[in-house]
Amino acid sequence: MNTFPDSARRLPDVAGDAAALARPIDWVGMSNIALPLRVGSDAGGAVQVPASVDVWVDLKDPNARGIHMSRMYLQLQNAFASETITPAGLRRVLQTLVDAQKGLATRARVSLRYDHLLLRAALATANAGWKRYPVEIDASLEDGHLSVSMRFGVDYSSTCPASAALSRQLNADRFAQDFADTRPLAGAVHEWLASERGLAATPHAQRSRADVRVELRPAFDELPLTAFIDAIEHALATPVQTAVKREDEQAFARLNAENLMFCEDAARRVAAALAGDARVERFDARVSHFESLHAHDAVAQISGRGPDA
Repeated sequence: MNTFPDSARRLPDVAGDAAALARPIDWVGMSNIALPLRVGSDAGGAVQVPASVDVWVDLKDPNARGIHMSRMYLQLQNAFASETITPAGLRRVLQTLVDAQKGLATRARVSLRYDHLLLRAALATANAGWKRYPVEIDASLEDGHLSVSMRFGVDYSSTCPASAALSRQLNADRFAQDFADTRPLAGAVHEWLASERGLAATPHAQRSRADVRVELRPAFDELPLTAFIDAIEHALATPVQTAVKREDEQAFARLNAENLMFCEDAARRVAAALAGDARVERFDARVSHFESLHAHDAVAQISGRGPDA
């Protein structure tokens, strides 16, 4: 039986003891916190998504043993439960995290990871389906300066230009062989092209991925995630599909034929899409072609800055 009333109890707080090996700590906090986030939707308003969150502050006092971690968790939970994620909102959250440490911290960082869902129309039919894009938002506040960056991934299809050229050569050789003695050619050629003989070889294609990181300029109080994804998918021209009927599959095959890409070509397309966007301070991108010919992947990395940066 507890003989002490709750109001009179004093719980030990060893975090307030002096540090045994005194020195400041660059960053201390928590990782993989499960939290709901409110993010902007394409239809306007906001939707709630499950997220994994990392949060840190610095410990500037070399003699302080630790930070107030429970305060950090509660501040974070309360802030993200009610407010849609924006640069201005992130600034307020980060400043609150610093203030809650009562002089122990001078700067703060958060990383928010979640899956963003977009409804994508089919290429030829009236169907549509949902696509998932992994997103990570990183924000830091130091000396009053807010830095915000976004990472996201876009899956697309890439068809090897060299393989396409080699396939065309085999098709031409087979045509010359099969129709060496045929006159007139028009009807026979049509039937031949539609037959299995009409495709002597197919170029190898593979699912591919663009992983992009964008640092935002502070002048814009928005997180233009959908706009960036749209720009990348438009530049690459062959984003993977969701709802697919035969008409859509044929349209996708046509897009692949019209957009033959080495990984170097894909990297330059991504860079061109971001370099002209005034919201971009800096970007880094990595494109990976998960080869169907090789057991290894073809990879290109590219970086740059936005206009007038």
